[in-house]
Amino acid sequence: MKIVGIAACTAGIAHTYIAKEKLLQAAESLGHEIWIETQGLAGTQEPLEQKCIAAADVVLIAADIKVNGKERFRGKKVVEVPTSLVVKSPRKLIEKLEEMLNERMEGE
Repeated sequence: MKIVGIAACTAGIAHTYIAKEKLLQAAESLGHEIWIETQGLAGTQEPLEQKCIAAADVVLIAADIKVNGKERFRGKKVVEVPTSLVVKSPRKLIEKLEEMLNERMEGE
């Protein structure tokens, strides 16, 4: 599975980067490709490339604030969760994304 996403918390510091790291570790440990940009007080860092977005199976937005650039994901399955969920259970979240995509593929 290929995942792109955004991590953003209210301060744009701690939870943003913790969420990003936990997502990267969980997805990679389960054999998935993942790219996460961060948004916050420091602005947008490591912005997603359009080719990554185009290749993505799902978009994951882990945010506690309004994020910029959602229009880039038009036509993609977008899942939005709070950063606290990612920090607490990143592997379980990735597994839920797997289930969701498998169900969607079976239904086609």
